[in-house]
Amino acid sequence: RWQGMAADQSRDKRFVVFDAPVWGLRALAKVLLSYQRKHGLRTPAAIIGRWAPPVENNTGAYARQVANALGVGVNDQIDLQQARMLERILPAIVQHENGQQPYPAALIAEAVRLALE
Repeated sequence: RWQGMAADQSRDKRFVVFDAPVWGLRALAKVLLSYQRKHGLRTPAAIIGRWAPPVENNTGAYARQVANALGVGVNDQIDLQQARMLERILPAIVQHENGQQPYPAALIAEAVRLALE
């Protein structure tokens, strides 16, 4: 179970529903942190390759978009354990997944703080 999960999980079983956006953003941050900590993924290409595999996505374009948002190359090493890097990658992923990024910087920062606790 994730912190902040909504009681009603009856919608699409493939996705967790959260009570508030901060909890969903925290979950995203936790997943990305596990990619580095448990799987050693340290580049936008590797991270997005796991998050959005090519069988379902144009992973190369996705990784380029995220790398551009971070101001790095797709094969550059990044450290998601640094709050500032997590605060930059979360909105890039939200933007790509949703076609918009509606969350204010303060909400992103709070989700990152919760994820790094």
